[in-house]
Amino acid sequence: MAGEIWVHGEVTADGSLANISAEVATLARTLGEAAGSPVVGVVVAADPAVAAQELARYLPRVLAVSEPAIADHAAGTIVGQRLAALIERDQPAWLLTGAGPEGRDVAGVVSALSGWGVLVNAVGVTWDAGPVVSMSVFGGKLTTTSRFATDHGIVTVRPNAIEAAAAAQAGTVEPTSVDGELTLPKVTVVDRVAEAGAAAPIEEARIIVAGGRGVGGPDGFKVVEELAAALGGAVGATRAAVDAGWIPYAQQIGQTGKIVKPALYL
Repeated sequence: MAGEIWVHGEVTADGSLANISAEVATLARTLGEAAGSPVVGVVVAADPAVAAQELARYLPRVLAVSEPAIADHAAGTIVGQRLAALIERDQPAWLLTGAGPEGRDVAGVVSALSGWGVLVNAVGVTWDAGPVVSMSVFGGKLTTTSRFATDHGIVTVRPNAIEAAAAAQAGTVEPTSVDGELTLPKVTVVDRVAEAGAAAPIEEARIIVAGGRGVGGPDGFKVVEELAAALGGAVGATRAAVDAGWIPYAQQIGQTGKIVKPALYL
């Protein structure tokens, strides 16, 4: 039996589980079945209770770590330090996380502190005596297949690459703690901005209406926004429109923006 497979459970601003973590947990459960390995979720947050319970819908066991410092600071560096300490204590073999902003931070910190290698932006992972990772490169023009030279490592999974599916039976949540000071610099959160009007975050939207340089300016996006609202979808944009200041970066789609997988894209 291979070592444990761990899943980093990302927590949103309202305390719930990020959708990407449900997708990663679904993938990890499949890998665990193929490897005959236990799969464990780990949620580190100021208040991990809600997200940990949600992650337990997908995994048989979830560790919940309360870390008050996350309330006023960016989570990635802090979560990475706590995860690295837990990895040193419990000795799992693999860590899977989402390939979003927080997941990339967590993977980098854990890699630096633990010495583990990282395979990034996975669009699929299978098992053959270890994870076999398919990665999208060159803006999606090529897919590579890689594996680790060691018996441990970190994989970041691209959003929307896996369809989240809850387990047949919910797992258990185990509160735990880890000792040690947070030695890396903390990034203070000075403001939080809530997006208004979108039926769903753009990376989760099933319908997207997108505009680019051709809309002509900020006023041109009003038609895009009206159509998106009528369809119950989200508004997307190209990098050119974002760079021009016509629409916020949060709506940018593409290699330097959000990765989307809608059912309808206009």
